[in-house]
Amino acid sequence: MVDGVEFVGSSSRPLAIIIRSSASVENIRFFSPEDFPQQIGLMSRPSGYVVPFHSHNIQKREIDSTQEVLLVRSGKCLVRIMDVLTGQDSEVVLTSGDVILLASGAHGITMLENTEILEVKQGPYSQLDDKTLL
Repeated sequence: MVDGVEFVGSSSRPLAIIIRSSASVENIRFFSPEDFPQQIGLMSRPSGYVVPFHSHNIQKREIDSTQEVLLVRSGKCLVRIMDVLTGQDSEVVLTSGDVILLASGAHGITMLENTEILEVKQGPYSQLDDKTLL
């Protein structure tokens, strides 16, 4: 695997994928399974490299789960992740520059200091219908 990339649960069906700020790859590498509704990877290109100007084709996709990506812009937080099938609990501390894909299971976040997080997830998102508090 890649130094600085961690999996919670199995690497073939992870509950979460953490990409530390220290992680690096050559070229481009995706860490999420190909069938995940949210893909996460890391790209490293030299100065002058050009990603060709492009658009993405309209593709009908059926998504039955919400996955979210959190980027810790500043601060420090503790993310608790639970496999709802087994009850197994994991905790990970994220700091500035770390990224996590929360793929499945349940999760909660405790801010360990003043923290700013950028969150990305599929939409449209319904605060009432898309979340169950445990």
